[in-house]
Amino acid sequence: METKVANPTALGLFGFGVTTVLLSLANLGVLDLSIAIIAVAIVLGGFAEIIAGIFELKLGNTFAGTVFVSFGLFWLSLVLILLLPTIGPVIAADSVGIGVYLLLFALYSLLLFIDTLKSIITLKALLLLVFLLFLTLGIFYVSAIAIFLTLGGIIGVIAGLLGIYMCTGMIINEDWGEEVFKL
Repeated sequence: METKVANPTALGLFGFGVTTVLLSLANLGVLDLSIAIIAVAIVLGGFAEIIAGIFELKLGNTFAGTVFVSFGLFWLSLVLILLLPTIGPVIAADSVGIGVYLLLFALYSLLLFIDTLKSIITLKALLLLVFLLFLTLGIFYVSAIAIFLTLGGIIGVIAGLLGIYMCTGMIINEDWGEEVFKL
């Protein structure tokens, strides 16, 4: 009897989606950057994505495993960048440093997007949005031009909602045995 293995991508997409929507709403000024968002970034953005990534790697899915582990670690490192200066004698990151950090993730996301060009449309759209999200936020932190923070917030909400849509679609399509959600 063969044991069925669940698809860990749904968990990773959920962690990404919820965390990205919440932080993007904070970037738009709709929500305060409170401990609620920080906790979600640690648990769903960080741990859930890392767990999903480790399972993907175990299943031999290099792309999904690397994406989820690296983005999970991104969320954890972002939380450390935000919190460490508030709890100890650590020099806070300057805007340019954060901007360069985000621009490096933009470059990484662009390369991941290139890898998705032979994949499903929703994955292509998601990685393109993630690239644009990191690019606009990186530009904001380097230049302090406010429109880039607003653009990043809007792009982030759309990207996060797409991640949640993809997660939900994977779960429902598998459970119903038919394509209810177009992925």
